[in-house]
Amino acid sequence: MASSAHMRGPFPIPLHMLARDIALVAGSFAALVWSHHLQDARHGAATFVACLAGVMLPVSGYLVHEWGHLAGCLLSRSVVHFPPTPLALLLFRYDTGVNDRRQFLAMFWGGFVASVFIVALYFVLLDGRYLADRIALSLTTLGVLATFVLEIPEGWGVYRGKPLPRGAAFVNEKAS
Repeated sequence: MASSAHMRGPFPIPLHMLARDIALVAGSFAALVWSHHLQDARHGAATFVACLAGVMLPVSGYLVHEWGHLAGCLLSRSVVHFPPTPLALLLFRYDTGVNDRRQFLAMFWGGFVASVFIVALYFVLLDGRYLADRIALSLTTLGVLATFVLEIPEGWGVYRGKPLPRGAAFVNEKAS
């Protein structure tokens, strides 16, 4: 799959992806506030909206995690490839054919730092009295566990000298 854009250095930020993710995060918090009001009023739609908000918040956390990876790429001047459409699931694809181990580790740590931030934020802001908050915290915890299972071994391997990983989030433009 050919990429529509790539980046070396601090610009360009994919504005179509930034707009998408800001809208999703804002919508998540709007749904959370709405779910609190509905639950407090004992409204019939409270459970549905709580489930919606409870799922949307971990998705927002995932998006922040991915932007953390991109921040690590920006700081290390990595080459990444952006999708042409905001409908893409991945924010970017990391070019393992051009970037080095140091750049990979910067990208790796960027996602980790963003995840720590979002988990801390959720534990401070969310209130266990509300169904949406309990769902969000539960799913966020599962997401963090999945991140540890999927990303920590890759990062540790690269740190210990293994080659950069391959997979859906990675591309090697030199091999193309």
